[in-house]
Amino acid sequence: MTQTIALIGAGAMGGAIGARLARTGTRLRVFDRNPAQMQPLEALGATATTSAAEAARGAQAVILSLNAPGIVRDAVFGSDGVASGAAPGTLIIDMSSIDPTATQALARDAADRGLRWVDSPLSGGAPKAATGQLTLMQGGAEADVSEAQGLLAQVASNQTRMGDAGAGQATKLINQVLCGLNFLAVAEATALAEAAGISAERIPEALAGGRADSAILQEYMPRFAGRDYRPTGRIDNMVKDLNGAQDLARLSHTPMPLTALCAEIHRQLTARGLGDQDQAALMEFFPNPLAKEASR
Repeated sequence: MTQTIALIGAGAMGGAIGARLARTGTRLRVFDRNPAQMQPLEALGATATTSAAEAARGAQAVILSLNAPGIVRDAVFGSDGVASGAAPGTLIIDMSSIDPTATQALARDAADRGLRWVDSPLSGGAPKAATGQLTLMQGGAEADVSEAQGLLAQVASNQTRMGDAGAGQATKLINQVLCGLNFLAVAEATALAEAAGISAERIPEALAGGRADSAILQEYMPRFAGRDYRPTGRIDNMVKDLNGAQDLARLSHTPMPLTALCAEIHRQLTARGLGDQDQAALMEFFPNPLAKEASR
């Protein structure tokens, strides 16, 4: 039997998730405040709606793909929100990246309304969503997470329940610390390779299989070297996540000096107007010796 899922938020990430679900047989009802965001999903057979409440009516589950706790709360509990249209017992799967404390409050409020909540932030971005290879870290009741994992099987190849509500979001913050530091390390290494006259594009091949190898090295060093800024993520979203990691660290008095530096560099780039750029724009922090040579 074909399942019906509501999707709230059809931006770059939500759109990629929705497209994968639509292409693999899910009956999709979608809402986004920007009607243009829904058009690509409509072309794949999704039903565009005029509110989150309308999208949630008759849906087996509701997926949220939004940017901040306040936006998530408004989409669920605000006027014409999910809670106004969803049937009692409906499963809400929040694939946004927000802080664990806000998630715990949202889950409690959902339970008070007879709704179930699973936080399921992701790693892998739009490219992995398109191929059904997202990594999902999840929090919530065991039965609810198990149900969510079945519904998301077409978009994810790795799903792990980390604990109760908020545990998925805490794990995502840890993921973002590792990603942010790795992005910055690879960008810095690219700048050094260029300054030394070494072909940065060949380094991933040279280091493949060694201890320095990583998915970010393989994907991003060629992009850093080529100043390939096509969007697959946003620097200001990384700022949000690193801020969240620092907030979590302050609660437990955990020192995170490298994360602090990484966050500051991302903030500098955002202040320079590059917040909406892909992580590849980290190269704007480093001088480009090739550009200097060309200008002489």
